[in-house]
Amino acid sequence: METIERDVTQQLLAWKNSSDRKPLIVRGARQIGKSWAVEDFGKRYYEHLAVFNFDRKRELAEVFGKTKEPSRLIRELAFFTEVPLLPEKTLLFFDEIQECKEALNALKYFCEDAPEYHIIAAGSLLGVAINEGNFSFPVGKVNFLQMFPVSFKEYLRAADAVLFRQLDSLAGGEEPLPTVVFNRAEEYYHAYQVCGGLPLSARSMIWGKGIETVEKVLEENLMAYEIDFSKHALKTDIPKIHAIWKSTPEQLSRENNKFVYRVVREGARAREYENALQWLVDAGMIYQVKLCEKPELPLSFYENSSAFKVYLLDIGLLRKLSKLPAEIFVSASQLFTEFKGAMAENFVLTSLLAQGFAMPNYWTLQGNKAEVDFLIAKGLTVIPIEVKSDRRISGKSFAEYDKKYHPDLRIRFSMNNIKKDGNLRNLPIFMADWVGSYLVG
Repeated sequence: METIERDVTQQLLAWKNSSDRKPLIVRGARQIGKSWAVEDFGKRYYEHLAVFNFDRKRELAEVFGKTKEPSRLIRELAFFTEVPLLPEKTLLFFDEIQECKEALNALKYFCEDAPEYHIIAAGSLLGVAINEGNFSFPVGKVNFLQMFPVSFKEYLRAADAVLFRQLDSLAGGEEPLPTVVFNRAEEYYHAYQVCGGLPLSARSMIWGKGIETVEKVLEENLMAYEIDFSKHALKTDIPKIHAIWKSTPEQLSRENNKFVYRVVREGARAREYENALQWLVDAGMIYQVKLCEKPELPLSFYENSSAFKVYLLDIGLLRKLSKLPAEIFVSASQLFTEFKGAMAENFVLTSLLAQGFAMPNYWTLQGNKAEVDFLIAKGLTVIPIEVKSDRRISGKSFAEYDKKYHPDLRIRFSMNNIKKDGNLRNLPIFMADWVGSYLVG
């Protein structure tokens, strides 16, 4: 069976077994595999799975419009499924729940009055619905789980289980990877750069459906996202959202990647476009990485919200939106040098987020004399991260940061092998998903 095992399954299992379990809301962008992951989990770990899709069956909204009382809701929902709705034995999955805000509100009453029912809710534009704030949201009465596209680790495990186990066993060590392991992992990394982490695209690449299929999947997803803009955003914001979305590759190709509104449209100002930008952030389609002027805890205290970079949720989509041909990842084209770095940064960012790190910041020395791509917090430590897309590393900015702040640990991702040099640890970029094993202790 051509499926990719998702790490989120273990998080769902922890939720199921938690003594403090509440209805769970799974958040994440469209087409990253939320519905499949929840349904697969329900089939594997419950006696029964009952799926209620609020987009396909609009009449479900009438049920929640009449009552919020759990016992009555269960009786009414039973008419929409042949599956018995049994406490603890049936997983109730409310899919596309953003289409029914009364159902979102009803989760509060399941938490308070009927916690024996196991409920998971998900929706493609749930972040937008929640942040619109025009309904009563069950604050404190639900658990949240953020989901992301298929990570490189998940991709590699499905594509080459033997190589995955070898890389997994070597992660955290100080010795360089064997050449054969390094070279094979690098090949898979380049393939992942082409398809990205949308499940259908990744499966097409892994199981040899051909580049043409991969390209078609990515194109269709870009079209679906743009349809979402038109269907769900305010009419006044729709052209602005389109403009920001399409400007992202150009924003990332700039020398320091900093987001500039005039790239979106000549003469554009922040106050005109900030709502459109926030819509894309809330929808999970782009990530906003803000400048941190001083690398001390809490990092958020030293953020400069007016200076930021934007990245896409997935590097496959970024490649397609940039109109980059797949073969460029196996060529030595000098025309790709600048944007190759942006792709590498986007890859590392999505890896960090998928591992549970908070949204990183970036740092610059006054006057833009030096820049560090990402800052993350681990316990009481701030760790600077530099990303290089190939084997050439200058390290001037990293050296400036080291000289100014003397961190205990610096991480550099590049296409060089594992190496430790004082407080600097170099890791192959394809090992970004294993960075946590180097941050223990």
